Amino acid sequence: MKIGTPKEIFEGEARVAMTPDSALQLQKLGHECIVETGAGEMAGFSDADYKAAGVEVAKTAAALWKAADIVAKVRVPSDAEMKRLREGQTLISFFSPVADEDKMAAAAKKGATVIAMEMIPRISRAQKMDALSSMANIAGYRAVIEAGNNFGRFFTGQITAAGKVPPAKVLVVGAGVAGLAAIGTSTSLGAITYAFDVRPEVAEQVESMGAEFVYLDFEEEQQDGASTGGYASVSSPEFREAQLAKFRELAPEMDIVITTALIPNREAPELWTEDMVKSMKTGSVIVDLAAEKGGNCKLTVADEKIVTENGVTIIGYTDFPSRMATQSSNLYATNIRHLMTDLTPEKDGVVNHDMEDDVIRGATIAHEKEVTFPPPPPKVAAIAAAPKKEAPKELTAEEKREQELAAFKKQTQTQVGLIAVGAALVLAVGLVAPASFMQHFIVFILSVFIGFQVIWNVAHSLHTPLMAVTNAISSIIILGALIQIGSSSLLITLLAALSVFMASINIFGGFLVTRRMLAMFQKS
Repeated sequence: MKIGTPKEIFEGEARVAMTPDSALQLQKLGHECIVETGAGEMAGFSDADYKAAGVEVAKTAAALWKAADIVAKVRVPSDAEMKRLREGQTLISFFSPVADEDKMAAAAKKGATVIAMEMIPRISRAQKMDALSSMANIAGYRAVIEAGNNFGRFFTGQITAAGKVPPAKVLVVGAGVAGLAAIGTSTSLGAITYAFDVRPEVAEQVESMGAEFVYLDFEEEQQDGASTGGYASVSSPEFREAQLAKFRELAPEMDIVITTALIPNREAPELWTEDMVKSMKTGSVIVDLAAEKGGNCKLTVADEKIVTENGVTIIGYTDFPSRMATQSSNLYATNIRHLMTDLTPEKDGVVNHDMEDDVIRGATIAHEKEVTFPPPPPKVAAIAAAPKKEAPKELTAEEKREQELAAFKKQTQTQVGLIAVGAALVLAVGLVAPASFMQHFIVFILSVFIGFQVIWNVAHSLHTPLMAVTNAISSIIILGALIQIGSSSLLITLLAALSVFMASINIFGGFLVTRRMLAMFQKS
């Protein structure tokens, strides 16, 4: 089939749904590729780049829509683009099925298939197609860059001859993909970073990135993210009040606030109220990543940057990924390429739209003249929501002793059986082997036994169990090599010296690698 990508007509949109690299991969699946002239220009991809990758370049959007069997684009199609959609054609794009019910119904009526990229289920198998996560990652990074561009001080603290500059304090509300990207960028720039999320289980991720998790003194059972599509669940009114009270406490101290709380196809919850903005210091910055859906801040204006009366800058841009068009296009095009890999299992250029597949079914909102939105929940959600197993019954001290004694008896019986089998095998070999061979064979068996005991009884202190075992083995190799290094044979001496050298590299290199790994999880 022929996959086409038109030029985005949404004002200011610089991304493109197909790159020269992704086109090469799509062609390996048996598809032909076509792009509208100038489609990738704002993302840094010229028509010549596409032609070099074997992509046909259409002169007009009308010619592309007419030629393509599958149309892949970024933004929600306009009314004009919807008119060009025809029966049997497949559209892959962000779509907003809740907000654009009329367009969805029109596509179904025409007999076209529509795959909404924001509806890709958030399950492990679909991560490679998750365009929302790809774009959120870029948005989180770019939010910190935009905040820094509008903040009047350094992120990191400095002591100079002219005076001391304290580090900036950054609060990230929401620790999803965008939030974690913002946290990582903020901490790497040297700011004191705080993060809040309604899911306390993400605290470990936040703290591993060098930020401080903001806890609430409030107990509320939260739904598992796996059973709510990978997003935070809606909180109770009591929890919301406790949350807002905590934010009011933090607001006067924060220099930068980045809000990321947004669930697709829902209005953004209001988390940063007008009184919180008024309590912030002059020169503070708020970046609202939920501006497209109303904003997490009461005063956010979509697609604009405003400055309040008390000097707080509020950024409500909705095109953060588009501001890094090359990177965004590469990631988004890769998401579509992975989706096409699932749609083309035989790699023969023939699309198999399997509605029994959780990922394909979940993302399809119109198919075979029917509206297929909303999709049924993924099968994994039923597993995630399954009731927890009852905790095992606590045993008494006497029952524990009985269990330990039974386990010890079983282990002893196994060991005695293995020794008996080993002794029988040695005796059988001794009946046919010469005496000189048996002397060396018995020494070999004893060496194996002693070596095994030495290696597996090494304490795993200061380094990982794997390094403990490999270092013990290397140590035994060194001891054996040192015994042989004084041999009269030059060959044996050289081999022994080589063994000492290689085993020493393994030991010291292992410790160095382990230290580097541990340093990754330590705060600077």
